[in-house]
Amino acid sequence: MSNRYAYFIGCTTAFRSPNYDLSTRRVMEKLNIELVDINDGGCCGFYYEVINELTYLSMAARVISMAEDEKLDLMVVCNGCNGSLVRANKKLKENPELKQEVNNVLADIDREFKGTIEVKHYVRVLWEDVGVEKIKEKVSNPLDVKVAVHYGCHLLRPSEDIRFDEARDPVSLDELVCATGASSIDYLEKSLCCGGYIMASNQDVAYKMSGRKLRNVKNAKADLMITACPFCNIMYDANQKSIERELEREFNIPVLHYPQLLGISMGYSPKEVGLEQNRVRVNPKIFK
Repeated sequence: MSNRYAYFIGCTTAFRSPNYDLSTRRVMEKLNIELVDINDGGCCGFYYEVINELTYLSMAARVISMAEDEKLDLMVVCNGCNGSLVRANKKLKENPELKQEVNNVLADIDREFKGTIEVKHYVRVLWEDVGVEKIKEKVSNPLDVKVAVHYGCHLLRPSEDIRFDEARDPVSLDELVCATGASSIDYLEKSLCCGGYIMASNQDVAYKMSGRKLRNVKNAKADLMITACPFCNIMYDANQKSIERELEREFNIPVLHYPQLLGISMGYSPKEVGLEQNRVRVNPKIFK
């Protein structure tokens, strides 16, 4: 396995989920993985994909080219960034004419997409490159909690592009949760979207989708919920009180970024993984 990755934080994590970045850096440090920051990375182009393909591909290729400069595979923490960058990387590698068209755009800023590296979500890095058994060796504080895992849409889909785990019946994040000593519980409509992608166009529908998922998690009697995407986390954690008011139902479900759970199992304190920044209060005693 590699012990160095170029690290792309993306937009949402940087501005709205600093505890996600903090906890990711903590667990990677414990696993002796060096993260080389992609400074001034900007946006991955995700939201431009349905508006202008050349703009989207050029934005994505710019980010990928920065990792190529470091000769390192690119690690991301956002599902949206993961889907956007993996698809662009694959499309440009497979289409020389399109690659040249994008490089004509990048030439204006002295950049070039070469197609020499891979893009990986940190879940894939942990599950494939590090491995569950290696992670278990770093667990010093096994957790006894019931966890509802939320994969999100763009971690594994579209599966023909993101060839990692099984999109219809995934196990990677469940196994990573179990590596901490926690139990990953099954629950109704586990693969349901958080609704975040339509938040700007229809908040009512987005809240109903998130509320439906939270209801199912509550009914399954989970102690907490785990996400692997900053925007999914915002929907379930930061927006949970608003969803409760909208649906006139109380959930009170703590929602952690996976690296927060892993970090606590590795011996970090709740403060060291930014647990006080979570919007739904997490009682630290649950981890004793």
